[in-house]
Amino acid sequence: MAAGALAVLLTLLLSPLASTQPDGLERVAADLGFLAAGVDAPYELLPDYTLPLLATPLSTLLAGAIGAIVVAALVLFSLRLLRRPAA
Repeated sequence: MAAGALAVLLTLLLSPLASTQPDGLERVAADLGFLAAGVDAPYELLPDYTLPLLATPLSTLLAGAIGAIVVAALVLFSLRLLRRPAA
């Protein structure tokens, strides 16, 4: 548990230093000329890994924290379902 918390903390602290260049899939789409054909999902909760209300690196940090909390909650919920004894 402590190792996981440390990994999340390091990720959150280093995320503002991430490259602003497009990721691999986005780069390939741009290189092959079909990037403009893509459309954004209508349900973006954290567009571009930021909080729309904040325009600072803190926005990326908080979006990462929210994402980590949601993933941890889903994992814990899934583990509870799997550990539930068969009735």
